[in-house]
Amino acid sequence: MVSPDSYGSVLLLILFTYGFSVGVTAPWASSLVITVQIGTVWAVLHVSRARRPVRRVAGVLLLISAIAALVNLFVGKETTGEGAVAFMSAVLYLIAPFSITRSLLFRREVDLQTVLGAIDIYLLVGMLFAFIYRFLGVVQPSLFFGASGDGKVPQDLFFSFTTLTTTGYGNYVPAGNPGQTFAVAEMLIGQLFLVIAVAKVINAYTPARRPLPGSRQSGENPASEGAGGEGP
Repeated sequence: MVSPDSYGSVLLLILFTYGFSVGVTAPWASSLVITVQIGTVWAVLHVSRARRPVRRVAGVLLLISAIAALVNLFVGKETTGEGAVAFMSAVLYLIAPFSITRSLLFRREVDLQTVLGAIDIYLLVGMLFAFIYRFLGVVQPSLFFGASGDGKVPQDLFFSFTTLTTTGYGNYVPAGNPGQTFAVAEMLIGQLFLVIAVAKVINAYTPARRPLPGSRQSGENPASEGAGGEGP
């Protein structure tokens, strides 16, 4: 599940993290959410074979995130600030897609794992902006969604992915800046990534062909057939 280049497992972890973040909405849930995110980012760095300096920096951030999660769990967001947890979540999801991108750029072939890696990057970008919106909703004095309030993690994730895909239902809209600016940036990144990166990867993808039953294995010398192993 966490072997190098196993981007299918990363995709499952991202989907699980999304479902967990949306489904667990209790006041103490943010600590568990960031714990799940720590596991997801660790898996991303392992699968994408991140460089040692990147792993060291990420390790420090993961440790700080774990401490923030524990403090938030026992002390409460009124004292520690939910914004700190949201900020660390955004930082974690900023590191992960860059690590996968670097890994994919050095791949010699475009196979199924390359396609899955590109999908992972796209979903991680949506998660990144969701926690940016959560951070802004906590720290800014005005309500992030105006009359709809600040929202919670499920609303931020919903708004982020409808923005990333330019669906734009309109039920959640940033009331002002910097939320509106980040929303525009997410729209542009989402569309450019789909048009340039994902489309190019899918067009270059060639499924691996398995040899047909009864066919000669690669490397077999047809001239040797019938020789019976005898010398000249």
